[in-house]
Amino acid sequence: MPERMPRDQRLVLTIAILASFVSFLDGTVVTVALPAIRDDLGGGLATQQWVVDAYLITLGALILVAGSLSDVYGRIRVLRWGLVLFGITSIAIAAAPTPEFLIVARALQGVAGALLVPSSLALITATFRDAAQARAIGIWTAATTGAMVVGPVIGGLSVDLLSWRLVFLINVVPIGVTLWLLAVLRRPDVRAPGRTVDVWGAVLCTLGLGGMVFALIEQPSLGWGSPAIWGSAAVGVASFAGFLVRQA
Repeated sequence: MPERMPRDQRLVLTIAILASFVSFLDGTVVTVALPAIRDDLGGGLATQQWVVDAYLITLGALILVAGSLSDVYGRIRVLRWGLVLFGITSIAIAAAPTPEFLIVARALQGVAGALLVPSSLALITATFRDAAQARAIGIWTAATTGAMVVGPVIGGLSVDLLSWRLVFLINVVPIGVTLWLLAVLRRPDVRAPGRTVDVWGAVLCTLGLGGMVFALIEQPSLGWGSPAIWGSAAVGVASFAGFLVRQA
């Protein structure tokens, strides 16, 4: 039977799970709210796609550079930044007056999510060793995966019984609890000396993904002959190619 975790390790694991949970939860909970968002704010299929994709693009494009930020500025500090930004953007999304405002807020929320996931995992690897580390990562993975399962259920209940806006306010409670636990932890932050952030890599990856996805989403309504479509596709392909060359 595994040994009981010390208090600090239990606290770190709880913080890491809660921080990652809200990030993964918001990636899935929004899908069931899309019809209600359309009825309330308007917008067609492209708007609904962007409500989902704006979050996923910034999350996926910046998750690597966010890991570097954790090394440079400290895992706890970056985790706190991500939690605060995620909470602010969640409130902004819940109060969104227009589809455009909602999409921008979702993109910023993806930035916050990118700060949360690698910082959470880095906090675990810095705290646990050997078999205890493998066990902690397994618990963290199982808990965050659970967010993908319960997300549509929570979203569906919120939309049917109350409002789609409540779907995004659900995050505020676990974010507040996590920030409180970080204050209780009272652990000195850890930084990796000599590490730097690949800013150009992050810019190229974000432009590459964003340009190509924009072209694919808007092409049915604007057509491939539109400069906005072929121009964004060309910028996306060129940027992503530049990203691959730079990383090689």
